[in-house]
Amino acid sequence: MLWVLFLLVACAAAGVSCGRLCLAAVRAAESERAAGPRPAAADTVLRGHELSLYETAFLSGGPDRVADVTLVSMARSRRLLLAHTGWATVVDPVGEDAMERSVLGAIGPDAQARIAPLRSAAAAGDAVRALAERLVAAGLAVPDRERATLAGAVRQVRQATVAVLVLGALAVLLPGESAQRGGPVALWFGLPLLLTLSCLTLARVEIHPYTRWASPTGQRLLAGRPLGSGSLFAVAVRGVRAVDDSQLRAALIGTGRHTTD
Repeated sequence: MLWVLFLLVACAAAGVSCGRLCLAAVRAAESERAAGPRPAAADTVLRGHELSLYETAFLSGGPDRVADVTLVSMARSRRLLLAHTGWATVVDPVGEDAMERSVLGAIGPDAQARIAPLRSAAAAGDAVRALAERLVAAGLAVPDRERATLAGAVRQVRQATVAVLVLGALAVLLPGESAQRGGPVALWFGLPLLLTLSCLTLARVEIHPYTRWASPTGQRLLAGRPLGSGSLFAVAVRGVRAVDDSQLRAALIGTGRHTTD
């Protein structure tokens, strides 16, 4: 009867993870309702204001994407040299905006730095943080804490699904389990599996928009943003793989990039 213990563990994992996901979803919905009417900043944005390059980058891929777009923009204007060896070298030490000044500040007085740590430092800079706060205040971006909570809950349900499958397989393969009992044992494990899969399906429909950087309103604005092939806006939405310069693309992709781009 060891399979019963496995079943209890599987049910507990499924119940706890699905409960956490439901609680996170309810809190997100309550937070959305409690926010009430959007501030004037949101009305201004929603009345025809086109998203800027950095706003588009943040809503599409978060702080890392903003750092990528800034690096690509500076490299294209010949103010920053990005080598395939993984080094960034300053050509023009004057930044045209807060993002570029943040990059130059992260490089430091030596005028040269590794691209990977430079990207991380720029993504964590005050300029990106201020951009994020402005987009959250306008209702276009999901607050970082809320997004992380929902994403973590979805990830836990996925892990519980895998755990149920593994425990079910072990229960069926336990020594002493007859072929006649293997079927009923598997059916019992189908109950927690059905619970986790149902939660993941509902999360895909109802919660998925809130696990991205952009809120549903921000996503609608992104969908209406025209893109040009190889343009900076294409890079902002699709990541550095949209860069049309093969050498520049290789310099960025070959420096320990996240696979989310």
